[in-house]
Amino acid sequence: MLRIAVPNKGMLSEPAWNMLSEAGYRLRSNPRQLVVEDPDNDIELFYLRPLDIAVYVGRGTIDVGITGHDLLLNSGTEASEHMELGFGASTFRFAAPNDSDFHTLQDIQGKRVGTSFDKLVHDYLAAHGIEAETIHLDGAVESSVQLGVADLIADVVSTGTTLRNAGLRIFADPIMYSEAVLIRSPRLDPEDERLTILSRRLQGVLTAQRYVLMDYDIPVGKVAAAVAVTPGFESPTVSPLHDKQWNAVRVMVPKAKVNQLMDKLYEVGARAIIVTALQASRM
Repeated sequence: MLRIAVPNKGMLSEPAWNMLSEAGYRLRSNPRQLVVEDPDNDIELFYLRPLDIAVYVGRGTIDVGITGHDLLLNSGTEASEHMELGFGASTFRFAAPNDSDFHTLQDIQGKRVGTSFDKLVHDYLAAHGIEAETIHLDGAVESSVQLGVADLIADVVSTGTTLRNAGLRIFADPIMYSEAVLIRSPRLDPEDERLTILSRRLQGVLTAQRYVLMDYDIPVGKVAAAVAVTPGFESPTVSPLHDKQWNAVRVMVPKAKVNQLMDKLYEVGARAIIVTALQASRM
């Protein structure tokens, strides 16, 4: 069986579970369940702490896992990033008290940085020629400055509300951008058939999330103009209608652009434009 690690809690957990469910895999039936066997799909799911997933995958105990790109880099393991999963986007930033003199990266020289990602921060500062003390914290990073443990912090930022509430402000360039990724063990052949099937299913979920199916009728003489607006992946499906002056077109289009495309198609001459959500796909 292919062993897959998924986050048991945190911002990546629910999207990861939903993605696997949409890909056709069995999930746990109660929150206390830590291991789920899915013999029909030849996989075994392990619910682990997000911080530990890259460690288990890197050591080969688990074949693949879903975790954050930042967590993978901070782990220092030999696990490899296999594919991006399109959720859990975040930015890793430096932050300091509002009334402090921190403005540029160079201002961190010789200071104490509180963070849960000490390896990632240390490597980043070293790469930029900055010497500073990185202080590992498992939680409540925002409070470390007020408590006198650190001079500034480095942490994941989404809206920035938590930082503002703690009297902190962001400064310097982002350390990195992160999102959820599928990682694989160095012991697992990247061409392994089980991994290929998993990757294809997850990519199918991503495609279904990002695209919709669009149907419309178009006069025969305007098919080329309509297809230029909606070229699809390979090519749209064009079928004759009972009225020989019209064709029916079916094509996949990006969900984010659906209304703009409908407007353009209508201007070209398309009518009866209908959009349908995708449940699953294989491209």
